[in-house]
Amino acid sequence: MATRVFRVTIRGRFRDLTDEARRRLRTAQPEHDIFLAAYTAEGSFTYDERLQFFNLRYEVRADDADGPGAAAELAGATAQLEAEQFLGVLGYGHHELRVDVVDATAIWDDVDRRRPARRR
Repeated sequence: MATRVFRVTIRGRFRDLTDEARRRLRTAQPEHDIFLAAYTAEGSFTYDERLQFFNLRYEVRADDADGPGAAAELAGATAQLEAEQFLGVLGYGHHELRVDVVDATAIWDDVDRRRPARRR
C-alpha cells in the first residue's frame, strides 16, 4: 500500500451572497488572486473580482489499498466536503460545484520513468 498525492480543484459559482458577504469578499480579494493560488492541505481560495466564480485547491493524500481509482474518488469526496464546510462556515452561498482530481503521484512517476539514466 502506498500513499498517493492528489491535486483537487473545486470550481463553483457564488449564489445568494448577502451584502456583508460581498463586502468581506471584495475587501479580501487581493489576498485571493488566482496568481497566489497553491495546492495545500488547508486549501487555497481564489475568486474573480465580479464575485461570480471561485476555485478552491487542495492537496489530498490517500492510501491506494483499494487501487488508484478508489483513492482518487476518496480524495475528490474529501476535498468537496472540506470546500462545502468552508463555504458554509463563511456564509458564502454557492452552486454548480465541479470537482477535478489529478493524481500528482502518477505524473511524478511518469517523469521519473522518462528521465534518462545517469552515467557513472
